Amino acid sequence: MSKRDVIVIGSGLSGLVTAAELVRAGKRVLIVDQEPAATFGGQAFWSLGGLFIVDTPEQRALGIHDSLELARNDWMSTARFDRAEDEYGEQWANSYVKFAAVEMRDWLADYGIELAPIIGWPEARREGIDMGNSVPRCHIVWGMGPGLLEPFQRKVIEGQEAGLVDLRFRHRVDELLRDESGAVVGVAGSILSDDDAPRGARTSREVIGTFSEHAPVVVIAAGGVGGNLEMVRRRWPTDRVGPAPATLLRGVPEHVDGRMVEIAEGAGAHLINLDRMWTYAEGLRHHTPQWDSQGVRILPGPSAVWLDGRGDRLPESIKPGSDALGGLIATRANGQDTSWFVVSRIIAETELTLAGQDQNPHLRAKTAAVPERVGIPAAIQAFMDHGEDFVVADNLDDLVTSMAELSADVEPDRVRNAILEHDREVEAGITAITGREGGGDAQGSFIRVAAAHAFLDPSAGPLIAIRLRTITRKSLGGLETDLRGRVLTVGGSEIDGLYAVGEAAGFGGGGVHGYSALEGTFLGGCLFTGRQTAAALIETLAENYT
Repeated sequence: MSKRDVIVIGSGLSGLVTAAELVRAGKRVLIVDQEPAATFGGQAFWSLGGLFIVDTPEQRALGIHDSLELARNDWMSTARFDRAEDEYGEQWANSYVKFAAVEMRDWLADYGIELAPIIGWPEARREGIDMGNSVPRCHIVWGMGPGLLEPFQRKVIEGQEAGLVDLRFRHRVDELLRDESGAVVGVAGSILSDDDAPRGARTSREVIGTFSEHAPVVVIAAGGVGGNLEMVRRRWPTDRVGPAPATLLRGVPEHVDGRMVEIAEGAGAHLINLDRMWTYAEGLRHHTPQWDSQGVRILPGPSAVWLDGRGDRLPESIKPGSDALGGLIATRANGQDTSWFVVSRIIAETELTLAGQDQNPHLRAKTAAVPERVGIPAAIQAFMDHGEDFVVADNLDDLVTSMAELSADVEPDRVRNAILEHDREVEAGITAITGREGGGDAQGSFIRVAAAHAFLDPSAGPLIAIRLRTITRKSLGGLETDLRGRVLTVGGSEIDGLYAVGEAAGFGGGGVHGYSALEGTFLGGCLFTGRQTAAALIETLAENYT
Protein backbone atom coordinates (compact mmCIF):
# COMPACT_ATOMS: atom_id res chain seq x y z
CA MET A 1 0.00 0.00 0.00
CA SER A 2 1.92 3.05 -1.26
CA LYS A 3 -0.32 5.73 0.25
CA ARG A 4 -2.65 5.82 3.25
CA ASP A 5 -5.63 8.03 3.87
CA VAL A 6 -5.77 7.29 7.60
CA ILE A 7 -3.59 5.71 10.28
CA VAL A 8 -5.55 4.13 13.14
CA ILE A 9 -3.66 3.47 16.39
CA GLY A 10 -5.28 0.48 18.08
CA SER A 11 -7.24 -2.56 16.89
CA GLY A 12 -9.93 -2.56 19.58
CA LEU A 13 -13.63 -2.03 18.88
CA SER A 14 -13.52 1.74 18.29
CA GLY A 15 -10.53 1.42 15.95
CA LEU A 16 -12.15 -1.44 14.06
CA VAL A 17 -15.42 0.46 13.63
CA THR A 18 -13.52 3.50 12.35
CA ALA A 19 -11.54 1.37 9.92
CA ALA A 20 -14.56 -0.68 8.80
CA GLU A 21 -16.56 2.43 7.96
CA LEU A 22 -13.59 3.88 6.07
CA VAL A 23 -13.15 0.64 4.14
CA ARG A 24 -16.82 0.73 3.17
CA ALA A 25 -16.08 4.12 1.61
CA GLY A 26 -13.03 2.78 -0.23
CA LYS A 27 -10.45 4.56 1.93
CA ARG A 28 -6.97 3.18 2.58
CA VAL A 29 -6.16 2.50 6.21
CA LEU A 30 -3.07 1.50 8.17
CA ILE A 31 -3.82 -0.03 11.58
CA VAL A 32 -0.97 -0.32 14.08
CA ASP A 33 -1.16 -2.05 17.45
CA GLN A 34 1.59 -2.77 19.98
CA GLU A 35 0.07 -6.13 20.96
CA PRO A 36 0.14 -9.43 19.02
CA ALA A 37 -2.61 -10.56 16.66
CA ALA A 38 -4.14 -12.60 19.51
CA THR A 39 -5.50 -9.33 20.96
CA PHE A 40 -7.33 -8.34 17.74
CA GLY A 41 -10.57 -6.72 18.92
CA GLY A 42 -9.22 -5.47 22.25
CA GLN A 43 -11.17 -5.38 25.49
CA ALA A 44 -14.58 -5.78 23.86
CA PHE A 45 -13.78 -9.47 23.41
CA TRP A 46 -14.22 -10.03 27.15
CA SER A 47 -17.46 -8.10 27.44
CA LEU A 48 -21.02 -9.24 28.01
CA GLY A 49 -21.99 -7.38 24.83
CA GLY A 50 -24.38 -4.92 26.44
CA LEU A 51 -25.55 -1.92 24.42
CA PHE A 52 -27.58 1.09 25.57
CA ILE A 53 -30.34 1.31 22.93
CA VAL A 54 -33.57 3.25 23.25
CA ASP A 55 -37.21 2.43 22.41
CA THR A 56 -36.64 -0.85 20.59
CA PRO A 57 -38.99 -3.62 19.45
CA GLU A 58 -37.26 -5.84 22.02
CA GLN A 59 -38.25 -3.42 24.78
CA ARG A 60 -41.81 -3.09 23.53
CA ALA A 61 -42.17 -6.88 23.35
CA LEU A 62 -41.42 -6.98 27.08
CA GLY A 63 -43.83 -4.16 27.86
CA ILE A 64 -41.04 -1.62 28.47
CA HIS A 65 -42.01 1.93 27.53
CA ASP A 66 -38.95 3.97 26.60
CA SER A 67 -38.38 7.21 24.70
CA LEU A 68 -35.64 9.53 23.50
CA GLU A 69 -36.60 12.16 26.04
CA LEU A 70 -36.65 9.70 28.96
CA ALA A 71 -33.24 8.31 27.98
CA ARG A 72 -31.77 11.79 27.60
CA ASN A 73 -33.06 12.79 31.04
CA ASP A 74 -31.62 9.61 32.59
CA TRP A 75 -28.22 10.25 30.99
CA MET A 76 -27.99 13.92 31.99
CA SER A 77 -29.14 13.40 35.56
CA THR A 78 -26.64 10.56 35.96
CA ALA A 79 -23.73 12.39 34.30
CA ARG A 80 -24.17 15.60 36.35
CA PHE A 81 -22.03 17.67 33.99
CA ASP A 82 -20.64 20.63 35.95
CA ARG A 83 -17.23 21.57 34.47
CA ALA A 84 -16.35 24.06 31.77
CA GLU A 85 -14.61 21.28 29.83
CA ASP A 86 -17.86 19.24 29.81
CA GLU A 87 -19.13 21.24 26.81
CA TYR A 88 -18.22 18.67 24.17
CA GLY A 89 -18.90 15.69 26.41
CA GLU A 90 -22.47 16.91 26.84
CA GLN A 91 -22.82 17.45 23.09
CA TRP A 92 -21.58 13.92 22.43
CA ALA A 93 -24.05 12.60 25.05
CA ASN A 94 -27.01 14.25 23.31
CA SER A 95 -25.85 12.94 19.94
CA TYR A 96 -25.33 9.41 21.26
CA VAL A 97 -28.79 9.19 22.84
CA LYS A 98 -30.37 10.35 19.58
CA PHE A 99 -28.33 7.76 17.66
CA ALA A 100 -29.38 5.06 20.15
CA ALA A 101 -33.04 5.97 19.70
CA VAL A 102 -33.15 6.51 15.94
CA GLU A 103 -30.37 4.81 13.94
CA MET A 104 -28.36 2.40 16.06
CA ARG A 105 -30.44 -0.75 15.79
CA ASP A 106 -30.77 -0.54 11.99
CA TRP A 107 -27.06 0.28 11.61
CA LEU A 108 -26.14 -2.79 13.67
CA ALA A 109 -28.49 -4.92 11.59
CA ASP A 110 -26.78 -3.67 8.44
CA TYR A 111 -23.57 -5.24 9.80
CA GLY A 112 -25.46 -8.44 10.60
CA ILE A 113 -25.49 -7.87 14.37
CA GLU A 114 -28.55 -9.25 16.14
CA LEU A 115 -29.88 -8.59 19.63
CA ALA A 116 -30.82 -11.35 22.05
CA PRO A 117 -34.32 -11.19 23.57
CA ILE A 118 -32.71 -10.19 26.86
CA ILE A 119 -32.62 -6.66 28.29
CA GLY A 120 -30.70 -5.94 31.46
CA TRP A 121 -31.39 -3.21 33.99
CA PRO A 122 -28.04 -2.29 35.53
CA GLU A 123 -27.81 1.17 37.09
CA ALA A 124 -31.57 1.04 37.70
CA ARG A 125 -33.09 4.29 38.93
CA ARG A 126 -34.40 3.92 42.46
CA GLU A 127 -37.11 5.88 44.20
CA GLY A 128 -35.78 9.15 45.61
CA ILE A 129 -32.47 8.98 43.70
CA ASP A 130 -32.22 11.17 40.60
CA MET A 131 -29.85 9.03 38.56
CA GLY A 132 -29.82 5.75 36.69
CA ASN A 133 -31.97 4.06 34.05
CA SER A 134 -35.71 4.60 34.48
CA VAL A 135 -36.39 1.47 32.41
CA PRO A 136 -34.34 -1.53 31.24
CA ARG A 137 -32.41 -0.63 28.07
CA CYS A 138 -29.13 -2.61 28.20
CA HIS A 139 -29.56 -4.91 25.18
CA ILE A 140 -27.33 -7.98 24.88
CA VAL A 141 -25.81 -8.82 21.49
CA TRP A 142 -26.07 -12.40 20.30
CA GLY A 143 -22.60 -13.83 20.75
CA MET A 144 -21.78 -11.14 23.34
CA GLY A 145 -18.45 -9.31 22.93
CA PRO A 146 -17.07 -11.68 20.25
CA GLY A 147 -20.36 -11.50 18.37
CA LEU A 148 -20.24 -7.71 18.35
CA LEU A 149 -16.63 -7.63 17.19
CA GLU A 150 -16.86 -10.22 14.42
CA PRO A 151 -18.55 -8.15 11.68
CA PHE A 152 -16.07 -5.29 12.09
CA GLN A 153 -13.12 -7.67 12.19
CA ARG A 154 -14.43 -9.33 9.05
CA LYS A 155 -14.82 -6.01 7.22
CA VAL A 156 -11.25 -5.03 8.13
CA ILE A 157 -9.90 -8.39 6.93
CA GLU A 158 -11.88 -8.01 3.72
CA GLY A 159 -10.26 -4.61 3.32
CA GLN A 160 -6.87 -6.20 3.89
CA GLU A 161 -7.56 -8.76 1.16
CA ALA A 162 -8.69 -5.96 -1.18
CA GLY A 163 -5.52 -3.97 -0.59
CA LEU A 164 -7.26 -1.20 1.37
CA VAL A 165 -6.01 -2.16 4.86
CA ASP A 166 -2.50 -2.69 6.15
CA LEU A 167 -2.74 -4.33 9.59
CA ARG A 168 0.47 -4.32 11.63
CA PHE A 169 0.70 -5.84 15.08
CA ARG A 170 3.70 -5.36 17.41
CA HIS A 171 4.06 -1.78 16.16
CA ARG A 172 4.11 0.56 19.15
CA VAL A 173 3.64 4.27 18.46
CA ASP A 174 6.11 6.41 20.42
CA GLU A 175 5.67 9.74 18.64
CA LEU A 176 3.17 11.74 16.60
CA LEU A 177 4.89 13.25 13.56
CA ARG A 178 4.11 16.88 12.77
CA ASP A 179 4.90 19.23 9.91
CA GLU A 180 6.09 22.83 10.12
CA SER A 181 2.52 24.08 10.61
CA GLY A 182 1.98 21.78 13.60
CA ALA A 183 -0.38 19.39 11.80
CA VAL A 184 -0.07 15.69 12.64
CA VAL A 185 1.12 13.90 9.50
CA GLY A 186 2.04 10.44 10.73
CA VAL A 187 3.47 8.28 13.48
CA ALA A 188 6.83 6.84 14.48
CA GLY A 189 7.65 4.13 16.92
CA SER A 190 9.16 0.78 17.83
CA ILE A 191 8.71 -2.66 16.34
CA LEU A 192 8.44 -5.17 19.17
CA SER A 193 9.55 -8.78 19.04
CA ASP A 194 7.02 -11.45 18.14
CA ASP A 195 5.17 -12.90 21.10
CA ASP A 196 2.75 -15.84 21.10
CA ALA A 197 1.24 -14.98 24.50
CA PRO A 198 -2.51 -15.61 24.73
CA ARG A 199 -5.02 -12.76 24.67
CA GLY A 200 -4.68 -10.52 27.71
CA ALA A 201 -1.33 -11.88 28.92
CA ARG A 202 1.70 -9.63 29.41
CA THR A 203 3.84 -9.45 26.27
CA SER A 204 7.48 -8.68 25.60
CA ARG A 205 8.62 -5.08 25.22
CA GLU A 206 11.85 -6.05 23.45
CA VAL A 207 12.46 -3.58 20.60
CA ILE A 208 13.78 -5.13 17.39
CA GLY A 209 13.39 -2.17 15.04
CA THR A 210 11.76 1.18 14.34
CA PHE A 211 9.19 2.47 11.89
CA SER A 212 7.64 5.71 10.66
CA GLU A 213 4.51 6.08 8.54
CA HIS A 214 2.77 9.10 7.07
CA ALA A 215 -0.87 9.92 6.36
CA PRO A 216 -2.98 13.10 6.39
CA VAL A 217 -5.02 11.76 9.30
CA VAL A 218 -4.12 9.87 12.52
CA VAL A 219 -6.86 8.41 14.72
CA ILE A 220 -6.03 7.45 18.31
CA ALA A 221 -8.06 4.38 19.29
CA ALA A 222 -5.68 3.00 21.90
CA GLY A 223 -8.08 2.70 24.85
CA GLY A 224 -7.95 3.99 28.40
CA VAL A 225 -5.82 3.65 31.52
CA GLY A 226 -7.44 0.88 33.60
CA GLY A 227 -4.53 -1.55 33.28
CA ASN A 228 -1.99 1.00 34.53
CA LEU A 229 -2.49 0.94 38.29
CA GLU A 230 0.15 3.62 38.88
CA MET A 231 -1.73 6.00 36.57
CA VAL A 232 -5.07 5.05 38.15
CA ARG A 233 -3.69 5.94 41.59
CA ARG A 234 -2.18 9.16 40.29
CA ARG A 235 -5.58 10.25 38.88
CA TRP A 236 -7.69 8.75 41.70
CA PRO A 237 -10.60 11.04 42.80
CA THR A 238 -9.63 11.24 46.48
CA ASP A 239 -11.87 14.25 47.04
CA ARG A 240 -14.98 12.29 46.03
CA VAL A 241 -14.37 8.68 47.08
CA GLY A 242 -11.50 8.83 49.58
CA PRO A 243 -7.97 7.47 49.18
CA ALA A 244 -7.23 4.79 46.61
CA PRO A 245 -7.30 1.25 48.03
CA ALA A 246 -3.99 -0.36 48.86
CA THR A 247 -5.10 -3.33 46.74
CA LEU A 248 -6.55 -2.74 43.28
CA LEU A 249 -7.59 -5.46 40.87
CA ARG A 250 -7.27 -5.00 37.13
CA GLY A 251 -10.46 -5.46 35.16
CA VAL A 252 -8.52 -4.99 31.92
CA PRO A 253 -5.12 -6.25 30.70
CA GLU A 254 -1.91 -4.45 31.61
CA HIS A 255 -1.41 -3.12 28.08
CA VAL A 256 -4.44 -0.82 28.60
CA ASP A 257 -1.90 1.61 29.97
CA GLY A 258 -2.89 5.15 28.94
CA ARG A 259 0.41 5.55 27.16
CA MET A 260 -1.02 6.91 23.92
CA VAL A 261 -3.22 9.59 25.49
CA GLU A 262 -0.21 10.90 27.41
CA ILE A 263 1.84 10.96 24.20
CA ALA A 264 -0.95 13.03 22.64
CA GLU A 265 -1.01 15.30 25.68
CA GLY A 266 2.71 15.83 25.24
CA ALA A 267 1.98 16.91 21.66
CA GLY A 268 -0.43 19.59 22.87
CA ALA A 269 -3.72 17.70 23.16
CA HIS A 270 -6.12 18.51 25.99
CA LEU A 271 -6.40 15.46 28.26
CA ILE A 272 -9.31 15.95 30.65
CA ASN A 273 -11.47 14.28 33.28
CA LEU A 274 -9.20 11.30 34.02
CA ASP A 275 -10.20 11.67 37.68
CA ARG A 276 -13.59 10.38 36.52
CA MET A 277 -13.17 6.64 36.28
CA TRP A 278 -15.44 3.62 36.30
CA THR A 279 -14.30 1.23 38.98
CA TYR A 280 -16.42 -1.40 40.67
CA ALA A 281 -16.44 -2.29 44.36
CA GLU A 282 -17.55 -5.87 43.62
CA GLY A 283 -14.29 -7.41 42.39
CA LEU A 284 -12.93 -10.93 42.93
CA ARG A 285 -9.33 -11.91 42.32
CA HIS A 286 -9.35 -14.35 39.41
CA HIS A 287 -8.40 -17.91 40.38
CA THR A 288 -6.64 -18.47 37.03
CA PRO A 289 -5.41 -15.03 35.97
CA GLN A 290 -4.49 -14.18 32.40
CA TRP A 291 -2.86 -10.94 33.50
CA ASP A 292 -1.37 -9.65 36.73
CA SER A 293 -3.93 -8.88 39.47
CA GLN A 294 -6.80 -9.85 37.18
CA GLY A 295 -10.20 -9.29 38.70
CA VAL A 296 -13.75 -10.26 37.77
CA ARG A 297 -16.91 -8.48 38.84
CA ILE A 298 -19.46 -10.63 40.66
CA LEU A 299 -23.15 -9.83 40.21
CA PRO A 300 -25.11 -11.09 43.20
CA GLY A 301 -28.70 -10.13 42.45
CA PRO A 302 -30.74 -8.19 45.01
CA SER A 303 -30.87 -10.69 47.89
CA ALA A 304 -27.24 -10.54 49.06
CA VAL A 305 -26.48 -8.65 52.26
CA TRP A 306 -23.72 -6.16 51.45
CA LEU A 307 -21.40 -5.36 54.35
CA ASP A 308 -18.58 -2.87 54.65
CA GLY A 309 -15.10 -4.02 55.66
CA ARG A 310 -15.98 -4.07 59.35
CA GLY A 311 -19.25 -5.95 58.92
CA ASP A 312 -21.91 -3.23 58.99
CA ARG A 313 -24.64 -3.24 56.36
CA LEU A 314 -24.38 -0.63 53.65
CA PRO A 315 -27.19 1.93 53.38
CA GLU A 316 -30.46 0.75 51.89
CA SER A 317 -29.92 2.98 48.86
CA ILE A 318 -26.83 0.99 47.83
CA LYS A 319 -27.73 -2.06 45.80
CA PRO A 320 -25.30 -4.16 43.76
CA GLY A 321 -25.63 -3.24 40.08
CA SER A 322 -27.78 -0.18 40.76
CA ASP A 323 -25.14 2.48 41.38
CA ALA A 324 -21.51 1.56 40.76
CA LEU A 325 -20.17 4.93 41.90
CA GLY A 326 -22.38 4.99 44.99
CA GLY A 327 -21.28 1.47 45.89
CA LEU A 328 -17.63 2.45 45.59
CA ILE A 329 -18.12 5.52 47.79
CA ALA A 330 -20.07 3.55 50.40
CA THR A 331 -17.54 0.74 50.65
CA ARG A 332 -14.65 3.23 50.93
CA ALA A 333 -16.38 5.41 53.55
CA ASN A 334 -14.59 3.90 56.56
CA GLY A 335 -11.25 3.45 54.83
CA GLN A 336 -11.30 -0.35 54.45
CA ASP A 337 -10.04 -1.93 51.23
CA THR A 338 -12.66 -4.69 51.30
CA SER A 339 -16.38 -5.19 51.55
CA TRP A 340 -18.44 -8.41 51.67
CA PHE A 341 -21.48 -10.08 50.20
CA VAL A 342 -23.14 -12.62 52.47
CA VAL A 343 -25.56 -15.06 50.85
CA SER A 344 -27.12 -18.44 51.48
CA ARG A 345 -26.68 -21.50 49.32
CA ILE A 346 -30.14 -20.84 47.84
CA ILE A 347 -29.14 -17.34 46.73
CA ALA A 348 -25.86 -18.63 45.31
CA GLU A 349 -27.79 -21.18 43.25
CA THR A 350 -30.41 -18.70 42.08
CA GLU A 351 -28.84 -15.27 41.73
CA LEU A 352 -25.04 -15.24 41.67
CA THR A 353 -23.35 -14.68 38.32
CA LEU A 354 -20.14 -13.19 36.96
CA ALA A 355 -19.66 -10.44 34.41
CA GLY A 356 -18.09 -11.21 31.04
CA GLN A 357 -18.70 -13.39 28.00
CA ASP A 358 -16.45 -16.20 29.23
CA GLN A 359 -18.76 -16.66 32.22
CA ASN A 360 -21.97 -16.86 30.14
CA PRO A 361 -21.42 -19.50 27.43
CA HIS A 362 -25.09 -19.81 26.44
CA LEU A 363 -25.19 -16.20 25.22
CA ARG A 364 -21.89 -16.53 23.42
CA ALA A 365 -23.27 -19.65 21.72
CA LYS A 366 -26.42 -17.66 20.76
CA THR A 367 -28.73 -19.94 22.73
CA ALA A 368 -32.04 -18.28 23.48
CA ALA A 369 -32.94 -20.37 26.50
CA VAL A 370 -31.01 -19.64 29.66
CA PRO A 371 -29.82 -23.01 31.00
CA GLU A 372 -31.77 -24.23 33.99
CA ARG A 373 -29.75 -23.59 37.10
CA VAL A 374 -29.25 -26.76 39.08
CA GLY A 375 -27.01 -26.13 42.03
CA ILE A 376 -24.35 -23.44 42.14
CA PRO A 377 -23.24 -22.40 38.61
CA ALA A 378 -19.96 -23.92 37.50
CA ALA A 379 -18.25 -20.53 37.08
CA ILE A 380 -19.14 -19.56 40.67
CA GLN A 381 -18.15 -23.00 41.97
CA ALA A 382 -14.73 -22.63 40.33
CA PHE A 383 -14.12 -19.45 42.32
CA MET A 384 -15.33 -21.18 45.48
CA ASP A 385 -12.99 -24.11 44.89
CA HIS A 386 -9.91 -22.33 43.56
CA GLY A 387 -10.23 -18.64 44.46
CA GLU A 388 -9.19 -16.81 47.60
CA ASP A 389 -12.30 -14.73 48.31
CA PHE A 390 -15.04 -17.22 49.31
CA VAL A 391 -15.80 -18.39 52.84
CA VAL A 392 -18.31 -21.23 53.34
CA ALA A 393 -19.61 -22.30 56.75
CA ASP A 394 -22.47 -24.28 58.23
CA ASN A 395 -23.18 -21.75 60.98
CA LEU A 396 -22.80 -18.04 61.68
CA ASP A 397 -20.03 -18.35 64.27
CA ASP A 398 -17.80 -20.33 61.92
CA LEU A 399 -18.56 -17.90 59.10
CA VAL A 400 -17.53 -14.77 61.01
CA THR A 401 -14.43 -16.50 62.39
CA SER A 402 -13.29 -17.40 58.88
CA MET A 403 -14.09 -13.91 57.59
CA ALA A 404 -11.94 -12.39 60.33
CA GLU A 405 -9.10 -14.74 59.44
CA LEU A 406 -9.30 -13.55 55.84
CA SER A 407 -9.45 -9.84 56.71
CA ALA A 408 -8.25 -8.18 59.91
CA ASP A 409 -10.82 -5.39 59.43
CA VAL A 410 -13.77 -7.72 60.11
CA GLU A 411 -15.42 -7.29 63.51
CA PRO A 412 -17.37 -10.51 64.18
CA ASP A 413 -20.11 -8.93 66.31
CA ARG A 414 -20.96 -6.46 63.54
CA VAL A 415 -21.36 -9.30 61.04
CA ARG A 416 -23.52 -11.30 63.46
CA ASN A 417 -25.77 -8.31 64.07
CA ALA A 418 -26.14 -7.66 60.35
CA ILE A 419 -27.20 -11.23 59.56
CA LEU A 420 -29.56 -11.41 62.51
CA GLU A 421 -31.09 -8.10 61.42
CA HIS A 422 -31.61 -9.50 57.92
CA ASP A 423 -33.43 -12.54 59.29
CA ARG A 424 -35.65 -10.40 61.53
CA GLU A 425 -36.61 -8.34 58.48
CA VAL A 426 -37.56 -11.48 56.54
CA GLU A 427 -39.78 -12.56 59.43
CA ALA A 428 -41.41 -9.11 59.30
CA GLY A 429 -42.06 -9.40 55.55
CA ILE A 430 -39.32 -7.00 54.46
CA THR A 431 -37.41 -8.52 51.54
CA ALA A 432 -34.84 -7.60 48.92
CA ILE A 433 -37.69 -6.61 46.61
CA THR A 434 -39.90 -4.65 49.03
CA GLY A 435 -36.84 -2.99 50.58
CA ARG A 436 -36.12 -1.91 54.13
CA GLU A 437 -37.73 1.45 53.38
CA GLY A 438 -40.71 -0.06 51.59
CA GLY A 439 -40.02 1.58 48.25
CA GLY A 440 -39.62 -1.60 46.27
CA ASP A 441 -37.00 -2.58 43.75
CA ALA A 442 -37.96 -2.07 40.13
CA GLN A 443 -35.45 -4.70 39.00
CA GLY A 444 -37.38 -7.48 40.71
CA SER A 445 -39.60 -8.35 37.76
CA PHE A 446 -36.69 -8.54 35.28
CA ILE A 447 -34.10 -10.68 37.06
CA ARG A 448 -34.03 -14.07 38.75
CA VAL A 449 -34.65 -13.61 42.49
CA ALA A 450 -34.62 -16.24 45.23
CA ALA A 451 -37.69 -16.52 47.45
CA ALA A 452 -37.22 -14.58 50.67
CA HIS A 453 -35.78 -16.72 53.45
CA ALA A 454 -33.82 -16.48 56.68
CA PHE A 455 -30.10 -17.01 56.15
CA LEU A 456 -29.89 -19.00 59.37
CA ASP A 457 -32.59 -21.46 58.29
CA PRO A 458 -30.61 -24.74 58.15
CA SER A 459 -32.37 -25.75 54.92
CA ALA A 460 -30.97 -22.65 53.17
CA GLY A 461 -27.35 -23.32 54.12
CA PRO A 462 -24.49 -23.34 54.07
CA LEU A 463 -23.71 -19.66 54.53
CA ILE A 464 -21.35 -18.05 52.03
CA ALA A 465 -19.35 -14.83 52.48
CA ILE A 466 -17.58 -13.27 49.51
CA ARG A 467 -14.72 -10.82 49.99
CA LEU A 468 -14.83 -7.93 47.51
CA ARG A 469 -12.13 -5.52 46.38
CA THR A 470 -12.04 -2.58 44.02
CA ILE A 471 -11.57 -3.47 40.35
CA THR A 472 -10.61 -1.01 37.62
CA ARG A 473 -12.60 -0.98 34.42
CA LYS A 474 -13.03 2.14 32.30
CA SER A 475 -11.75 5.69 32.02
CA LEU A 476 -14.55 8.25 31.83
CA GLY A 477 -12.15 10.97 30.71
CA GLY A 478 -9.77 11.25 27.79
CA LEU A 479 -8.71 13.47 24.92
CA GLU A 480 -11.08 16.35 24.32
CA THR A 481 -12.71 16.06 20.89
CA ASP A 482 -15.33 18.00 18.98
CA LEU A 483 -18.32 16.30 17.36
CA ARG A 484 -16.22 15.36 14.31
CA GLY A 485 -13.72 13.51 16.52
CA ARG A 486 -10.98 16.14 16.08
CA VAL A 487 -8.60 16.37 19.05
CA LEU A 488 -8.45 19.82 20.64
CA THR A 489 -5.71 21.74 22.43
CA VAL A 490 -5.98 23.26 25.91
CA GLY A 491 -7.04 26.49 24.22
CA GLY A 492 -9.81 24.76 22.28
CA SER A 493 -8.28 24.85 18.80
CA GLU A 494 -8.08 21.77 16.57
CA ILE A 495 -4.86 19.83 16.11
CA ASP A 496 -4.93 19.38 12.35
CA GLY A 497 -4.82 15.75 11.32
CA LEU A 498 -5.38 14.26 14.81
CA TYR A 499 -8.58 12.49 15.85
CA ALA A 500 -9.56 10.21 18.76
CA VAL A 501 -12.30 7.64 19.30
CA GLY A 502 -13.54 5.28 21.99
CA GLU A 503 -12.13 5.27 25.48
CA ALA A 504 -9.12 7.35 24.38
CA ALA A 505 -11.62 10.16 23.77
CA GLY A 506 -13.55 9.51 26.98
CA PHE A 507 -16.02 7.87 24.51
CA GLY A 508 -16.47 11.31 22.98
CA GLY A 509 -15.55 14.87 23.87
CA GLY A 510 -13.19 13.81 26.65
CA GLY A 511 -16.01 12.73 28.94
CA VAL A 512 -19.42 11.77 27.52
CA HIS A 513 -20.48 10.13 30.80
CA GLY A 514 -19.71 12.93 33.23
CA TYR A 515 -19.20 11.49 36.70
CA SER A 516 -21.21 8.29 36.30
CA ALA A 517 -22.10 6.01 33.41
CA LEU A 518 -25.11 3.99 32.36
CA GLU A 519 -24.20 0.41 31.44
CA GLY A 520 -24.15 -0.38 27.75
CA THR A 521 -22.68 3.00 26.88
CA PHE A 522 -19.03 1.83 26.81
CA LEU A 523 -19.39 -0.53 23.85
CA GLY A 524 -22.01 1.83 22.48
CA GLY A 525 -19.58 4.73 22.82
CA CYS A 526 -16.92 2.82 20.89
CA LEU A 527 -19.42 2.16 18.12
CA PHE A 528 -20.73 5.72 17.96
CA THR A 529 -17.42 7.59 18.14
CA GLY A 530 -15.93 5.28 15.50
CA ARG A 531 -18.91 5.71 13.19
CA GLN A 532 -19.21 9.46 13.72
CA THR A 533 -15.50 10.14 13.26
CA ALA A 534 -15.26 7.93 10.18
CA ALA A 535 -18.16 9.80 8.60
CA ALA A 536 -16.41 13.11 9.27
CA LEU A 537 -13.16 11.76 7.82
CA ILE A 538 -14.83 10.48 4.68
CA GLU A 539 -16.28 13.94 4.13
CA THR A 540 -12.99 15.70 4.89
CA LEU A 541 -10.92 13.41 2.69
CA ALA A 542 -13.34 13.90 -0.19
CA GLU A 543 -13.06 17.68 0.19
CA ASN A 544 -9.28 17.49 0.28
CA TYR A 545 -9.16 15.36 -2.87
CA THR A 546 -11.53 17.75 -4.61
